Amino acid sequence: MRVRILAVLVLLSFSAFSQKKKEPLPDKPKLVVGIIVDQMRYEYLYRFYSRYSDKGLKRLMNEGFNCRNNHYHYASTITGPGHAHVYTGSVPAITGIVGNDWYERSLKKSMYVVSDSTVSIVGEGNPNAGKMSPKNLKATTITDQLRIASQFKSKVVGVAFKDRGAILPAGHTGSAYWFDTKNANWITSTYYTKELPKWVKDFNDRKLPESYTKLPWETLYPIDTYTASEGDDQPYESLIAGDVKPVFPHKVTIGSLASTPFGNNLTKEFAIAAIEAEQLGRGEATDFLAVSFSSTDYVGHAFGPQSKEIEDVYLRFDKDIEDLLTHLDKTVGAGKYTVFLSADHAVAEVPAFLKKHNVPSGLFVGGELEKFANAAISSVLGEGKWVTTEDNYQLYMNDALLTEKKVTIPQIVDILRTKSIEHEGIYNIVDLRNANMHSVPQYFREKIINVYNPKRSGDIMILPEPAWMAGYVKGTTHGTMYNYDTHAPLLWFGWGINKGETTQPTYISDIAPTLAMLLKILEPNGSVGKPIQEVLKK
Repeated sequence: MRVRILAVLVLLSFSAFSQKKKEPLPDKPKLVVGIIVDQMRYEYLYRFYSRYSDKGLKRLMNEGFNCRNNHYHYASTITGPGHAHVYTGSVPAITGIVGNDWYERSLKKSMYVVSDSTVSIVGEGNPNAGKMSPKNLKATTITDQLRIASQFKSKVVGVAFKDRGAILPAGHTGSAYWFDTKNANWITSTYYTKELPKWVKDFNDRKLPESYTKLPWETLYPIDTYTASEGDDQPYESLIAGDVKPVFPHKVTIGSLASTPFGNNLTKEFAIAAIEAEQLGRGEATDFLAVSFSSTDYVGHAFGPQSKEIEDVYLRFDKDIEDLLTHLDKTVGAGKYTVFLSADHAVAEVPAFLKKHNVPSGLFVGGELEKFANAAISSVLGEGKWVTTEDNYQLYMNDALLTEKKVTIPQIVDILRTKSIEHEGIYNIVDLRNANMHSVPQYFREKIINVYNPKRSGDIMILPEPAWMAGYVKGTTHGTMYNYDTHAPLLWFGWGINKGETTQPTYISDIAPTLAMLLKILEPNGSVGKPIQEVLKK
Protein backbone atom coordinates (compact mmCIF):
# COMPACT_ATOMS: atom_id res chain seq x y z
CA MET A 1 0.00 0.00 0.00
CA ARG A 2 2.78 2.37 0.96
CA VAL A 3 4.47 1.61 -2.38
CA ARG A 4 1.30 2.53 -4.27
CA ILE A 5 0.95 5.83 -2.38
CA LEU A 6 4.59 6.62 -3.06
CA ALA A 7 4.09 5.91 -6.79
CA VAL A 8 1.06 8.18 -6.91
CA LEU A 9 2.99 10.97 -5.17
CA VAL A 10 5.84 10.60 -7.66
CA LEU A 11 3.41 10.80 -10.57
CA LEU A 12 1.70 13.87 -9.12
CA SER A 13 5.05 15.55 -8.57
CA PHE A 14 6.12 14.77 -12.12
CA SER A 15 2.79 16.12 -13.45
CA ALA A 16 3.18 19.34 -11.46
CA PHE A 17 6.75 19.73 -12.67
CA SER A 18 5.66 19.20 -16.29
CA GLN A 19 2.92 21.82 -15.92
CA LYS A 20 5.41 24.29 -14.48
CA LYS A 21 7.79 23.70 -17.36
CA LYS A 22 5.07 24.35 -19.99
CA GLU A 23 4.93 28.09 -20.61
CA PRO A 24 1.48 29.60 -21.18
CA LEU A 25 0.78 31.38 -24.44
CA PRO A 26 1.32 35.15 -24.21
CA ASP A 27 -1.65 37.56 -24.13
CA LYS A 28 -0.35 39.11 -27.35
CA PRO A 29 1.97 37.89 -30.13
CA LYS A 30 5.65 38.29 -29.43
CA LEU A 31 6.22 39.09 -33.10
CA VAL A 32 4.10 39.94 -36.14
CA VAL A 33 5.57 38.99 -39.52
CA GLY A 34 4.03 40.67 -42.54
CA ILE A 35 4.92 38.95 -45.82
CA ILE A 36 4.22 40.71 -49.10
CA VAL A 37 4.85 38.72 -52.27
CA ASP A 38 5.46 41.08 -55.17
CA GLN A 39 3.08 40.23 -58.07
CA MET A 40 1.39 37.17 -56.59
CA ARG A 41 -1.85 35.97 -58.12
CA TYR A 42 -4.29 34.35 -55.68
CA GLU A 43 -4.52 31.30 -57.96
CA TYR A 44 -0.84 30.47 -57.48
CA LEU A 45 -1.78 29.10 -54.04
CA TYR A 46 -3.78 26.37 -55.75
CA ARG A 47 -2.16 25.97 -59.13
CA PHE A 48 1.11 24.76 -57.62
CA TYR A 49 -0.42 23.42 -54.37
CA SER A 50 0.34 19.73 -54.97
CA ARG A 51 4.08 20.42 -55.00
CA TYR A 52 4.25 22.76 -52.02
CA SER A 53 5.78 21.51 -48.78
CA ASP A 54 3.49 20.76 -45.82
CA LYS A 55 5.69 23.15 -43.83
CA GLY A 56 5.56 26.15 -46.17
CA LEU A 57 2.58 27.75 -47.93
CA LYS A 58 0.41 24.69 -47.22
CA ARG A 59 1.02 25.19 -43.50
CA LEU A 60 -0.26 28.77 -43.71
CA MET A 61 -3.28 27.65 -45.73
CA ASN A 62 -4.21 24.53 -43.73
CA GLU A 63 -3.40 25.65 -40.19
CA GLY A 64 -4.36 29.31 -40.57
CA PHE A 65 -7.15 31.38 -42.11
CA ASN A 66 -7.51 31.90 -45.86
CA CYS A 67 -9.39 34.94 -47.22
CA ARG A 68 -10.00 33.53 -50.69
CA ASN A 69 -11.92 36.45 -52.19
CA ASN A 70 -9.47 39.21 -51.33
CA HIS A 71 -9.06 42.22 -53.65
CA TYR A 72 -7.53 45.64 -54.00
CA HIS A 73 -10.01 48.43 -53.43
CA TYR A 74 -8.54 50.96 -55.86
CA ALA A 75 -7.60 51.05 -59.54
CA SER A 76 -3.79 51.56 -59.62
CA THR A 77 -2.49 48.10 -58.73
CA ILE A 78 1.23 48.91 -58.53
CA THR A 79 4.08 48.06 -56.13
CA GLY A 80 4.39 51.34 -54.20
CA PRO A 81 0.67 51.78 -53.54
CA GLY A 82 0.28 48.08 -52.77
CA HIS A 83 2.85 48.10 -49.98
CA ALA A 84 1.59 51.43 -48.65
CA HIS A 85 -2.05 50.43 -48.42
CA VAL A 86 -1.56 46.98 -46.93
CA TYR A 87 0.05 48.76 -44.01
CA THR A 88 -2.06 51.95 -43.84
CA GLY A 89 -5.43 50.33 -44.56
CA SER A 90 -6.07 53.45 -46.60
CA VAL A 91 -6.40 54.56 -50.24
CA PRO A 92 -4.20 56.61 -52.62
CA ALA A 93 -6.70 59.45 -52.34
CA ILE A 94 -5.73 59.87 -48.66
CA THR A 95 -2.11 58.71 -48.44
CA GLY A 96 -0.86 60.43 -51.61
CA ILE A 97 0.81 57.20 -52.78
CA VAL A 98 -0.85 57.18 -56.20
CA GLY A 99 1.82 55.21 -58.08
CA ASN A 100 5.47 54.24 -58.17
CA ASP A 101 5.91 57.61 -59.87
CA TRP A 102 3.64 60.58 -60.40
CA TYR A 103 3.73 64.21 -61.50
CA GLU A 104 4.15 66.35 -58.37
CA ARG A 105 2.05 69.41 -59.17
CA SER A 106 3.59 71.63 -56.49
CA LEU A 107 7.11 70.96 -57.82
CA LYS A 108 6.12 70.59 -61.49
CA LYS A 109 8.24 67.48 -61.89
CA SER A 110 8.07 63.70 -61.68
CA MET A 111 8.36 62.16 -58.22
CA TYR A 112 9.44 58.64 -57.25
CA VAL A 113 7.36 57.13 -54.48
CA VAL A 114 10.09 56.99 -51.79
CA SER A 115 12.59 59.53 -53.12
CA ASP A 116 13.98 62.06 -50.64
CA SER A 117 16.75 64.43 -51.70
CA THR A 118 17.38 65.51 -48.10
CA VAL A 119 18.84 62.14 -47.04
CA SER A 120 21.81 60.09 -48.23
CA ILE A 121 22.97 56.50 -48.46
CA VAL A 122 24.18 54.55 -45.43
CA GLY A 123 26.34 51.66 -46.58
CA GLU A 124 28.26 50.96 -49.78
CA GLY A 125 26.46 51.37 -53.06
CA ASN A 126 25.02 53.80 -55.57
CA PRO A 127 24.61 57.16 -53.74
CA ASN A 128 21.24 57.75 -55.41
CA ALA A 129 19.96 54.41 -54.11
CA GLY A 130 20.15 55.80 -50.60
CA LYS A 131 18.20 59.00 -51.20
CA MET A 132 15.04 57.32 -49.96
CA SER A 133 12.58 57.70 -47.08
CA PRO A 134 8.83 57.42 -46.31
CA LYS A 135 8.27 61.21 -46.34
CA ASN A 136 5.87 61.05 -49.33
CA LEU A 137 3.49 58.82 -47.35
CA LYS A 138 0.87 61.10 -45.77
CA ALA A 139 -0.64 58.62 -43.30
CA THR A 140 0.53 56.35 -40.51
CA THR A 141 1.02 52.61 -40.89
CA ILE A 142 0.04 49.80 -38.54
CA THR A 143 3.75 49.55 -37.72
CA ASP A 144 3.77 53.23 -36.71
CA GLN A 145 0.73 52.65 -34.52
CA LEU A 146 2.42 49.69 -32.85
CA ARG A 147 5.48 51.78 -32.08
CA ILE A 148 3.38 54.62 -30.68
CA ALA A 149 1.23 52.26 -28.58
CA SER A 150 4.31 50.71 -26.97
CA GLN A 151 6.01 54.06 -26.35
CA PHE A 152 8.44 52.99 -29.09
CA LYS A 153 9.55 49.86 -27.27
CA SER A 154 8.36 47.69 -30.17
CA LYS A 155 10.97 47.11 -32.85
CA VAL A 156 9.91 47.44 -36.49
CA VAL A 157 12.15 46.27 -39.33
CA GLY A 158 11.32 46.44 -43.04
CA VAL A 159 13.27 44.23 -45.50
CA ALA A 160 13.03 43.97 -49.30
CA PHE A 161 15.13 43.96 -52.47
CA LYS A 162 13.12 47.00 -53.60
CA ASP A 163 13.48 50.19 -51.57
CA ARG A 164 9.72 50.90 -51.67
CA GLY A 165 8.99 47.35 -50.52
CA ALA A 166 11.01 47.90 -47.35
CA ILE A 167 10.38 51.58 -46.63
CA LEU A 168 6.60 51.91 -46.89
CA PRO A 169 5.73 48.91 -44.65
CA ALA A 170 8.20 50.09 -41.99
CA GLY A 171 6.31 53.38 -41.83
CA HIS A 172 7.67 56.64 -40.50
CA THR A 173 9.09 55.26 -37.26
CA GLY A 174 10.64 51.88 -38.08
CA SER A 175 13.91 50.81 -39.71
CA ALA A 176 14.26 49.71 -43.33
CA TYR A 177 16.91 47.96 -45.42
CA TRP A 178 17.00 47.31 -49.16
CA PHE A 179 19.41 45.86 -51.70
CA ASP A 180 21.66 47.88 -54.00
CA THR A 181 23.02 45.98 -57.00
CA LYS A 182 25.96 48.33 -57.64
CA ASN A 183 27.97 46.86 -54.77
CA ALA A 184 25.63 43.91 -54.07
CA ASN A 185 25.01 45.21 -50.56
CA TRP A 186 22.11 45.84 -48.23
CA ILE A 187 21.82 49.54 -47.48
CA THR A 188 19.64 52.10 -45.72
CA SER A 189 19.52 55.91 -45.55
CA THR A 190 20.29 58.67 -43.09
CA TYR A 191 16.56 59.01 -42.46
CA TYR A 192 16.97 55.93 -40.26
CA THR A 193 20.53 55.95 -38.96
CA LYS A 194 23.94 57.50 -39.45
CA GLU A 195 25.80 54.20 -39.56
CA LEU A 196 24.94 50.74 -40.82
CA PRO A 197 24.40 48.34 -37.89
CA LYS A 198 27.18 45.85 -37.32
CA TRP A 199 24.94 42.91 -38.14
CA VAL A 200 24.16 44.36 -41.58
CA LYS A 201 27.85 44.95 -42.23
CA ASP A 202 28.58 41.39 -41.16
CA PHE A 203 25.85 40.07 -43.46
CA ASN A 204 27.26 42.04 -46.40
CA ASP A 205 30.72 40.69 -45.61
CA ARG A 206 29.43 37.15 -46.16
CA LYS A 207 29.22 37.96 -49.92
CA LEU A 208 26.18 35.75 -50.42
CA PRO A 209 25.14 37.44 -53.70
CA GLU A 210 28.38 36.36 -55.33
CA SER A 211 27.80 32.74 -54.26
CA TYR A 212 24.53 32.64 -56.21
CA THR A 213 26.32 33.56 -59.43
CA LYS A 214 28.50 30.46 -59.42
CA LEU A 215 25.76 28.18 -60.73
CA PRO A 216 23.00 28.71 -63.29
CA TRP A 217 19.31 28.92 -62.41
CA GLU A 218 17.95 25.47 -63.21
CA THR A 219 14.55 24.08 -62.29
CA LEU A 220 14.18 22.71 -58.77
CA TYR A 221 12.64 19.51 -60.15
CA PRO A 222 12.95 17.91 -63.61
CA ILE A 223 11.48 20.39 -66.07
CA ASP A 224 9.27 17.78 -67.73
CA THR A 225 7.34 17.49 -64.44
CA TYR A 226 6.36 21.17 -64.62
CA THR A 227 2.87 20.54 -65.97
CA ALA A 228 1.19 23.66 -64.52
CA SER A 229 2.86 25.90 -67.12
CA GLU A 230 3.28 26.07 -70.89
CA GLY A 231 6.39 25.19 -72.92
CA ASP A 232 9.68 26.78 -71.94
CA ASP A 233 10.60 28.57 -75.17
CA GLN A 234 7.99 31.24 -76.01
CA PRO A 235 8.58 34.18 -78.38
CA TYR A 236 6.85 36.64 -76.04
CA GLU A 237 9.15 36.03 -73.07
CA SER A 238 11.86 38.57 -72.20
CA LEU A 239 15.55 37.98 -71.59
CA ILE A 240 17.18 38.54 -68.22
CA ALA A 241 20.73 39.86 -67.95
CA GLY A 242 23.27 37.38 -69.30
CA ASP A 243 20.78 35.27 -71.27
CA VAL A 244 20.73 34.75 -75.03
CA LYS A 245 17.42 32.86 -74.96
CA PRO A 246 14.54 32.96 -72.43
CA VAL A 247 14.93 29.28 -71.50
CA PHE A 248 16.42 27.14 -68.74
CA PRO A 249 19.13 27.09 -67.59
CA HIS A 250 19.46 30.84 -66.97
CA LYS A 251 22.77 32.51 -66.29
CA VAL A 252 22.87 34.23 -62.88
CA THR A 253 24.74 37.51 -62.50
CA ILE A 254 24.65 40.21 -59.87
CA GLY A 255 22.60 42.24 -62.33
CA SER A 256 20.09 39.44 -62.88
CA LEU A 257 19.93 38.21 -59.28
CA ALA A 258 16.61 39.97 -58.63
CA SER A 259 15.13 38.23 -61.68
CA THR A 260 15.85 34.77 -60.28
CA PRO A 261 14.56 32.87 -57.21
CA PHE A 262 17.88 33.60 -55.51
CA GLY A 263 16.82 37.19 -54.89
CA ASN A 264 14.03 35.83 -52.70
CA ASN A 265 16.43 33.39 -51.06
CA LEU A 266 18.80 36.23 -50.20
CA THR A 267 15.90 38.29 -48.81
CA LYS A 268 14.88 35.36 -46.57
CA GLU A 269 18.45 35.01 -45.27
CA PHE A 270 18.61 38.73 -44.52
CA ALA A 271 15.24 38.60 -42.76
CA ILE A 272 16.44 35.73 -40.56
CA ALA A 273 19.61 37.70 -39.79
CA ALA A 274 17.42 40.64 -38.74
CA ILE A 275 15.35 38.40 -36.45
CA GLU A 276 18.51 37.20 -34.74
CA ALA A 277 20.45 40.45 -34.54
CA GLU A 278 17.52 42.60 -33.44
CA GLN A 279 16.22 39.83 -31.14
CA LEU A 280 12.78 40.27 -32.67
CA GLY A 281 10.06 38.62 -30.62
CA ARG A 282 12.29 38.26 -27.59
CA GLY A 283 11.34 41.43 -25.69
CA GLU A 284 8.34 42.50 -23.59
CA ALA A 285 6.72 44.50 -26.40
CA THR A 286 5.39 43.02 -29.65
CA ASP A 287 7.85 43.46 -32.53
CA PHE A 288 7.10 43.60 -36.25
CA LEU A 289 9.08 42.24 -39.20
CA ALA A 290 7.81 43.45 -42.60
CA VAL A 291 9.43 41.44 -45.38
CA SER A 292 8.69 41.76 -49.08
CA PHE A 293 9.83 39.22 -51.67
CA SER A 294 10.54 41.08 -54.92
CA SER A 295 11.92 38.42 -57.28
CA THR A 296 8.50 37.03 -58.08
CA ASP A 297 7.68 40.39 -59.68
CA TYR A 298 10.81 40.53 -61.82
CA VAL A 299 10.28 36.95 -62.99
CA GLY A 300 6.60 37.56 -63.65
CA HIS A 301 7.25 40.68 -65.72
CA ALA A 302 9.85 38.93 -67.86
CA PHE A 303 8.21 35.56 -68.45
CA GLY A 304 4.53 35.87 -67.59
CA PRO A 305 2.19 33.85 -65.37
CA GLN A 306 2.07 30.76 -67.64
CA SER A 307 5.85 30.26 -67.78
CA LYS A 308 8.07 27.50 -66.45
CA GLU A 309 9.99 30.25 -64.68
CA ILE A 310 6.99 31.40 -62.65
CA GLU A 311 6.21 27.81 -61.65
CA ASP A 312 9.79 27.29 -60.49
CA VAL A 313 10.06 30.60 -58.63
CA TYR A 314 6.96 29.74 -56.57
CA LEU A 315 8.11 26.21 -55.79
CA ARG A 316 11.36 27.67 -54.54
CA PHE A 317 9.58 30.50 -52.70
CA ASP A 318 7.59 27.86 -50.82
CA LYS A 319 10.92 26.54 -49.49
CA ASP A 320 11.81 30.06 -48.33
CA ILE A 321 8.52 30.28 -46.41
CA GLU A 322 9.22 26.89 -44.83
CA ASP A 323 12.68 28.04 -43.72
CA LEU A 324 11.30 31.26 -42.27
CA LEU A 325 8.51 29.53 -40.33
CA THR A 326 10.89 26.87 -39.04
CA HIS A 327 13.25 29.56 -37.78
CA LEU A 328 10.41 31.44 -36.09
CA ASP A 329 9.29 28.22 -34.37
CA LYS A 330 12.78 27.68 -32.97
CA THR A 331 13.52 31.27 -31.91
CA VAL A 332 10.23 32.98 -31.06
CA GLY A 333 8.25 29.79 -30.41
CA ALA A 334 5.41 28.07 -32.24
CA GLY A 335 2.11 29.74 -31.40
CA LYS A 336 3.77 32.89 -30.13
CA TYR A 337 3.96 34.83 -33.38
CA THR A 338 1.44 35.95 -35.99
CA VAL A 339 1.97 35.91 -39.75
CA PHE A 340 -0.02 37.38 -42.59
CA LEU A 341 0.82 36.90 -46.27
CA SER A 342 -0.54 38.96 -49.15
CA ALA A 343 0.63 40.64 -52.37
CA ASP A 344 1.08 44.20 -53.58
CA HIS A 345 -0.84 43.36 -56.78
CA ALA A 346 -1.51 40.45 -59.08
CA VAL A 347 -0.77 40.39 -62.84
CA ALA A 348 -2.28 40.20 -66.33
CA GLU A 349 -1.65 37.45 -68.84
CA VAL A 350 0.88 38.17 -71.59
CA PRO A 351 -1.25 39.65 -74.41
CA ALA A 352 0.43 37.46 -77.03
CA PHE A 353 -0.41 34.37 -74.99
CA LEU A 354 -4.08 35.37 -74.94
CA LYS A 355 -4.12 36.14 -78.66
CA LYS A 356 -2.57 32.74 -79.36
CA HIS A 357 -5.65 31.25 -77.71
CA ASN A 358 -8.13 33.60 -79.42
CA VAL A 359 -8.78 35.75 -76.34
CA PRO A 360 -9.13 39.52 -77.09
CA SER A 361 -6.11 41.42 -75.78
CA GLY A 362 -3.68 44.17 -76.75
CA LEU A 363 -0.94 46.64 -75.89
CA PHE A 364 -0.38 50.36 -75.77
CA VAL A 365 3.35 50.83 -76.42
CA GLY A 366 5.81 53.72 -76.60
CA GLY A 367 3.75 56.39 -74.84
CA GLU A 368 0.82 55.60 -77.12
CA LEU A 369 -1.87 56.85 -74.72
CA GLU A 370 -0.27 60.28 -74.29
CA LYS A 371 0.24 60.57 -78.05
CA PHE A 372 -3.38 59.58 -78.66
CA ALA A 373 -4.66 62.18 -76.21
CA ASN A 374 -2.53 65.03 -77.59
CA ALA A 375 -3.45 64.20 -81.18
CA ALA A 376 -7.17 63.89 -80.38
CA ILE A 377 -7.33 67.24 -78.56
CA SER A 378 -5.18 69.00 -81.15
CA SER A 379 -7.46 67.81 -83.94
CA VAL A 380 -10.35 69.72 -82.35
CA LEU A 381 -8.77 72.63 -80.45
CA GLY A 382 -5.58 73.22 -82.43
CA GLU A 383 -1.97 72.13 -82.05
CA GLY A 384 -0.38 72.32 -78.63
CA LYS A 385 1.18 70.36 -75.79
CA TRP A 386 -2.17 69.69 -74.16
CA VAL A 387 -0.94 66.81 -72.00
CA THR A 388 1.98 67.53 -69.69
CA THR A 389 2.59 63.84 -68.96
CA GLU A 390 0.86 60.47 -68.61
CA ASP A 391 1.41 57.97 -65.80
CA ASN A 392 -0.68 55.18 -64.26
CA TYR A 393 -3.19 55.61 -67.14
CA GLN A 394 -3.71 59.18 -65.93
CA LEU A 395 -3.33 62.35 -68.00
CA TYR A 396 -1.88 65.44 -66.36
CA MET A 397 -3.19 68.34 -68.40
CA ASN A 398 -1.31 71.54 -69.29
CA ASP A 399 -3.14 73.94 -66.97
CA ALA A 400 -1.55 77.03 -68.48
CA LEU A 401 -2.66 76.10 -71.99
CA LEU A 402 -6.17 75.21 -70.82
CA THR A 403 -6.45 78.60 -69.12
CA GLU A 404 -5.08 80.43 -72.16
CA LYS A 405 -7.53 78.69 -74.53
CA LYS A 406 -10.40 78.86 -71.97
CA VAL A 407 -10.92 75.10 -72.17
CA THR A 408 -12.30 73.00 -69.29
CA ILE A 409 -11.51 69.43 -68.25
CA PRO A 410 -15.08 68.23 -69.05
CA GLN A 411 -14.62 69.57 -72.60
CA ILE A 412 -11.38 67.61 -72.93
CA VAL A 413 -13.08 64.48 -71.60
CA ASP A 414 -15.86 64.80 -74.18
CA ILE A 415 -13.32 65.14 -76.98
CA LEU A 416 -11.34 62.12 -75.81
CA ARG A 417 -14.43 59.98 -75.37
CA THR A 418 -15.54 60.75 -78.89
CA LYS A 419 -12.10 60.04 -80.35
CA SER A 420 -11.60 56.89 -78.25
CA ILE A 421 -14.41 55.19 -80.16
CA GLU A 422 -11.94 55.01 -83.06
CA HIS A 423 -9.09 53.73 -80.85
CA GLU A 424 -9.05 50.00 -80.09
CA GLY A 425 -8.41 48.99 -76.51
CA ILE A 426 -9.89 52.03 -74.72
CA TYR A 427 -13.06 51.31 -72.76
CA ASN A 428 -13.81 54.77 -71.34
CA ILE A 429 -12.40 58.17 -70.37
CA VAL A 430 -13.22 59.63 -66.95
CA ASP A 431 -12.81 62.99 -65.28
CA LEU A 432 -11.07 62.17 -62.01
CA ARG A 433 -12.34 65.38 -60.44
CA ASN A 434 -15.93 64.31 -61.05
CA ALA A 435 -16.83 61.56 -58.59
CA ASN A 436 -20.12 60.75 -60.32
CA MET A 437 -18.75 58.89 -63.36
CA HIS A 438 -22.22 57.60 -64.22
CA SER A 439 -20.97 55.85 -67.35
CA VAL A 440 -18.78 53.49 -65.28
CA PRO A 441 -20.24 50.48 -63.36
CA GLN A 442 -20.39 51.01 -59.60
CA TYR A 443 -18.00 48.09 -58.98
CA PHE A 444 -15.22 49.99 -60.77
CA ARG A 445 -16.37 53.52 -59.93
CA GLU A 446 -15.38 53.25 -56.28
CA LYS A 447 -11.94 51.91 -57.21
CA ILE A 448 -11.37 54.92 -59.46
CA ILE A 449 -12.60 57.39 -56.83
CA ASN A 450 -10.18 55.88 -54.31
CA VAL A 451 -7.25 56.70 -56.62
CA TYR A 452 -7.79 60.44 -56.96
CA ASN A 453 -5.54 62.68 -54.85
CA PRO A 454 -5.91 66.37 -55.87
CA LYS A 455 -2.20 67.14 -55.40
CA ARG A 456 -0.72 64.09 -57.10
CA SER A 457 -3.21 62.40 -59.42
CA GLY A 458 -3.87 63.25 -63.02
CA ASP A 459 -6.95 65.13 -64.25
CA ILE A 460 -8.25 62.42 -66.56
CA MET A 461 -7.98 58.65 -66.47
CA ILE A 462 -7.99 56.38 -69.51
CA LEU A 463 -9.65 53.05 -68.75
CA PRO A 464 -8.33 50.23 -70.94
CA GLU A 465 -10.53 47.36 -72.02
CA PRO A 466 -10.00 44.04 -70.19
CA ALA A 467 -6.69 42.36 -71.10
CA TRP A 468 -5.31 45.59 -72.60
CA MET A 469 -2.32 47.26 -70.97
CA ALA A 470 0.37 49.87 -71.38
CA GLY A 471 3.56 47.85 -71.62
CA TYR A 472 6.10 46.14 -73.84
CA VAL A 473 5.89 43.68 -76.70
CA LYS A 474 7.39 40.93 -74.51
CA GLY A 475 6.48 39.99 -70.98
CA THR A 476 3.56 41.39 -69.02
CA THR A 477 2.57 43.94 -66.38
CA HIS A 478 -0.19 45.05 -64.01
CA GLY A 479 -1.85 48.28 -62.85
CA THR A 480 -5.49 48.12 -63.89
CA MET A 481 -8.83 47.90 -62.05
CA TYR A 482 -9.65 44.40 -63.35
CA ASN A 483 -9.77 41.29 -61.16
CA TYR A 484 -6.67 39.72 -62.69
CA ASP A 485 -4.71 42.65 -61.21
CA THR A 486 -6.70 43.11 -57.98
CA HIS A 487 -7.25 39.52 -56.71
CA ALA A 488 -4.41 38.94 -54.25
CA PRO A 489 -3.94 36.20 -51.63
CA LEU A 490 -4.52 36.87 -47.96
CA LEU A 491 -3.41 34.22 -45.46
CA TRP A 492 -3.34 34.54 -41.65
CA PHE A 493 -1.48 32.21 -39.30
CA GLY A 494 -0.37 31.85 -35.70
CA TRP A 495 -1.21 33.59 -32.45
CA GLY A 496 -4.78 34.86 -32.21
CA ILE A 497 -5.80 33.46 -35.62
CA ASN A 498 -8.70 31.08 -36.27
CA LYS A 499 -8.37 28.08 -38.54
CA GLY A 500 -10.63 28.24 -41.59
CA GLU A 501 -11.43 30.18 -44.72
CA THR A 502 -13.97 32.59 -46.20
CA THR A 503 -15.14 33.38 -49.71
CA GLN A 504 -16.84 36.56 -48.53
CA PRO A 505 -15.26 39.71 -50.03
CA THR A 506 -12.29 41.10 -48.11
CA TYR A 507 -10.03 43.93 -49.12
CA ILE A 508 -6.41 44.93 -48.75
CA SER A 509 -7.60 47.86 -46.64
CA ASP A 510 -8.90 45.36 -44.06
CA ILE A 511 -5.46 44.01 -43.14
CA ALA A 512 -4.29 46.92 -40.98
CA PRO A 513 -7.58 47.23 -39.02
CA THR A 514 -7.56 43.47 -38.40
CA LEU A 515 -4.03 43.73 -37.03
CA ALA A 516 -5.10 46.69 -34.89
CA MET A 517 -7.84 44.56 -33.30
CA LEU A 518 -5.43 41.66 -32.84
CA LEU A 519 -2.89 43.89 -31.11
CA LYS A 520 -5.52 46.00 -29.30
CA ILE A 521 -4.11 49.24 -30.65
CA LEU A 522 -5.41 52.18 -32.69
CA GLU A 523 -5.74 51.61 -36.43
CA PRO A 524 -3.68 53.84 -38.80
CA ASN A 525 -4.96 57.41 -39.08
CA GLY A 526 -6.03 57.16 -42.73
CA SER A 527 -7.56 53.69 -42.50
CA VAL A 528 -10.80 53.00 -44.39
CA GLY A 529 -10.94 49.21 -43.92
CA LYS A 530 -12.81 46.99 -41.47
CA PRO A 531 -11.50 44.19 -39.24
CA ILE A 532 -12.10 40.72 -40.68
CA GLN A 533 -13.93 39.24 -37.71
CA GLU A 534 -13.78 35.61 -38.85
CA VAL A 535 -9.98 35.71 -38.76
CA LEU A 536 -9.62 36.55 -35.09
CA LYS A 537 -10.11 34.29 -32.11
CA LYS A 538 -12.55 35.69 -29.56
